[in-house]
Amino acid sequence: MPVLVVGSIALDHIKTPTAEHSQLLGGSASYAAVAASFFGPVRLVGVVGDDFPPQHRQLFADRKIDLEGLEVAAGQTFCWSGEYELNMNNRRTLSVALNVFEKFSPKLPESYRNTPYVLLGNIAPSLQRMVCDQIRNPKFVIADTMDLWIGMARADLLDLIKKVDMLILNDSEAKQLVEDENLIKAGRKIASLGPRYVAVKKGEHGCLLFGRDGEFFSTGAYPLEQIHDPTGAGDSFAGGVIGHLARTDDISFANLKEAIIQGTLVASFCCEEFSLRRLEKLRAEEIAERRQAFGGYIA
Repeated sequence: MPVLVVGSIALDHIKTPTAEHSQLLGGSASYAAVAASFFGPVRLVGVVGDDFPPQHRQLFADRKIDLEGLEVAAGQTFCWSGEYELNMNNRRTLSVALNVFEKFSPKLPESYRNTPYVLLGNIAPSLQRMVCDQIRNPKFVIADTMDLWIGMARADLLDLIKKVDMLILNDSEAKQLVEDENLIKAGRKIASLGPRYVAVKKGEHGCLLFGRDGEFFSTGAYPLEQIHDPTGAGDSFAGGVIGHLARTDDISFANLKEAIIQGTLVASFCCEEFSLRRLEKLRAEEIAERRQAFGGYIA
């Protein structure tokens, strides 16, 4: 089954304690679409400027990602700059230039509107809602979000999550959304707000999955000795989750557990190099090998 991915596409400048790189491919849609492409066909909706490097577009093409929904606007591509501390969990944004993304209004090609599996990447809830209004009878819709939208667009976000099957956010964002410092209580409260499932990312400590009817699952993260760049790991996780669901065409809770693990594994590869460089050369066989080594729950 095909996957529809909608989100931001960016050019990143990233600095860590050991290295610094510019003009890197970034954005929620970029990571999520490439991650999902290891599981099946992907349709991408986003916007870039006329300065978008050809090699980044080629990466999408090499992964056989359908680019009919990729808009090229006059101007510069969305740019983000960030710096990580020695503890890679700590990051600060140095600059943001929305550029052509500032006026982005997602428009789905007619051929995309019946896509059964949909991932609404981490963009404003109002834009995610615009996509929901254009898709027809989706089988499973995932929305990713972040602290910025919880603070700036809470009403829009609360409205959106009533219309999706799964919400993905991290542990601090889950606590922020429902104002509860107990993560288990927070996860269950969010599930009661509308989404059928809630996935709470905990970085190097894995992920928690909550169901509206009381279902619960917990998995650890794949252990890594070295992390070069965690940018996009959460987006890659979301792409792996929706990709697995689409490949199996099974939205049972048992299969959702396996989807969470598959997303966790793809995210682990993302952290091993800057930008999408590790995913660019990743093979599906490597994901399968890491899955076997990971052990744990098997659907």
